[in-house]
Formats: sequence, C-alpha cells, structure tokens
Amino acid sequence: MALYSAFFFNGIVVSNPRISKNRCFNLNKKCVSRLGISAQSNRFCKLQGKALSAENGLADVDDSDLVVCFGELLIDFVPTTSGLSLADAQAFKKAPGGAPANVAVGISRLGGSSAFIGKVGEDEFGYMLSDMLKENNVNNEGLRFDPGARTALAFVTLRADGEREFMFYRNPSADMLLQENELDYDLIKKAKIFHYGSISLITEPCKSAHIAAAKAAKDAGVLLSYDPNLRLPLWPSAESAREGIFSIWETSDVIKISAEEISFLTQGEDPYDDAVVQKLFHPKLKLLVVTEGPDGCRYYCQDFRGRVKGLKVEVVDTTGAGDAFVAGILSLLAKDLSLLQNEGKLREALRFANACGALTVMERGAIPALPTKDIVENELHKIVL
Repeated sequence: MALYSAFFFNGIVVSNPRISKNRCFNLNKKCVSRLGISAQSNRFCKLQGKALSAENGLADVDDSDLVVCFGELLIDFVPTTSGLSLADAQAFKKAPGGAPANVAVGISRLGGSSAFIGKVGEDEFGYMLSDMLKENNVNNEGLRFDPGARTALAFVTLRADGEREFMFYRNPSADMLLQENELDYDLIKKAKIFHYGSISLITEPCKSAHIAAAKAAKDAGVLLSYDPNLRLPLWPSAESAREGIFSIWETSDVIKISAEEISFLTQGEDPYDDAVVQKLFHPKLKLLVVTEGPDGCRYYCQDFRGRVKGLKVEVVDTTGAGDAFVAGILSLLAKDLSLLQNEGKLREALRFANACGALTVMERGAIPALPTKDIVENELHKIVL
C-alpha cells in the first residue's frame, strides 16, 4: 500500500512522496485527495478524522455483533533472534500491535465484526496502521490522527523461553492524546461489546476519553469487556497501577486477567487459590477468566466455575497470545450472549479461545500471528481426532 508522510526536523519538512492514488482523508471540512498536495502545504492540514479508501469505502460492519475496541495502536519491534537483550539484538521485525488493536484484528480474522477507536501520529507509521486496520476489515471510523505527536513504538525483547520485556517510546505518543471531543459516540453505541485495557487510563487526556467512552457504552446497554494488560513500566508506580486498574473494575461485565496480574493486584497472594480470585469477582460481574498460558484458563461466573485445558505448542513469541484469547472469546460472545448463562457453551467457547492464544505464540509479532477461524477449527478438529 502506497503511503505519504512528512517528518519535521528543526522546522524543516522532509517529505516522502509515496502517495496513494486512491487514498483520501476526511479532514475537518471536507475530504481532500492527497494526490498532488505538497508536503509544505499539507503540514497545516489537521487529520482529525478517519482514514478512508476512495476505492473500497469503509469496512462493512454488522452492527448486530459489533465489538468496538478502544485504546492504543502502535508498532512493535521484535528481535528476530530470541534470548538476546535489546542491546545485543542485531535485527528487529516490525509488527503492528497494541492490545486493543490486536483484539480488533483478531476478531475480524475469526469472522467477527470489529471496530477500533484510538489515535496515531500523522506520520508514516500512523498511515501504515490505518491501512492495516482496513486490510483486516476492521472499521476505523474512530481512528484519529495527531499532527503534533508520533505514533507509539515498543521494542520487545524475547527471552529464551519466549516471554517478553518491553521498552516503550511515548513522550507523549499520539495514543495518549485522544480527547473526549474526538470520540465517535455513534460507533460506540452501535456495539454489542465495548472492549478496553488499562494503558489508556495512565495519562490525560486519554484517561478522560476512556471513561467517557465506557460510560456512553454502558448507558447504551453495551457489554463492557476489560483486559487490564498490565505494563508496569508505563505507570508512575506500582501503587498507581493498582489504583488505576481497580478504578474501573466494578463497571466491567467481563474481565480477562492473567495469573501474574492477579498476584500483582493482590500484592502477592496465590493466584491459583480460588478464594483469592473470588475477591476480584464483583457482584455485577458476569464472567471472570484467568488465563494460564499453555495450561488453559479458569472461568468464574455467578452460578458456575471451572477450568478448560490449553494446547501444548512450541513457543516462539508470546506477544499477542492474551489478545488472541480475548478475540476468540469475544468473537463468539458477540454472536451469542447466552454463553454467559450456559456452562457447556461457555466451555466450548473458551476451548476455542485457548486455541487462538496457542496458535499465536507459534509466530513472531502479535497481529501477524493472529489466526483465522478456519485455522483454529482445523487445529481443534485434529485434537478431537
């Protein structure tokens, strides 16, 4: 996909004239073709709207089972060789990422309907990520561009066991600067499920935008899905992370959490003790899922609880595994909310979600590794046979 960008260094505009003939952007006043617009004149155009394709139009959205994902969209740089520090890694694979965006793409790959709300920089990476959403049939009407901030970057170190360590570049990045008045409330109210994490709660103005978006969804009767997705280095302190994550805990209907995150939130209590997990189950919660990697997951509902075994696979990169799991369960839940009352159907859905997570760890990067519905079902069919 051809792109256009302009980078600014000490007041000098350095342009990249790779302009798509079919690309146009919805600006504040009207949609203007980027073809033929100089970098110097275009620097004053504020891209506050959504990226469109003149050829394909907006992604088709089935409002009846739409999942809207809110939060960060960024570029992950993953070492091509596992087991090395960032300083020792000699090459990195560039991959689109950001937990809520991963979930949105994952749902679409699984045959579901998804949309993304967030903000990227008015730069080459931002345009690339906008294209990525379109190419994966994710509705990007809610995506905004910031002309004064860069798209977020994250360098991800892969240890020998496939687990990750992060170094983020956000000072601030565009995703942190989304404002309430830039929210697409019509899109939010159309959703069956509104999904989000905790990173968007760390700083203003994005924190207020997050709270406003979730309130609009709740008031519209939309199911709220929460994956805390703890990234401790991004928070001012461990205590602020706990307070921030818990600040919206009791408004959520569905929560996915890892065993490690339970240990953090309970300040060291045993995450495998049901009594500890029950402390996190608030009265209005419909489903709490605890993921345990290759060991599968535990589920807690108002009337039942249990465990679903996972799949054993060769781990290459765990980036995006939790997001793939969330995409798996939400893609099915959006089509049938009765899963929350039917334990048999919920177990099958969680088995499907476990397979989504397992297949994702077999490749590097998050979005590039997300499986399609056919691949997941074929894998589950092989296990049954």
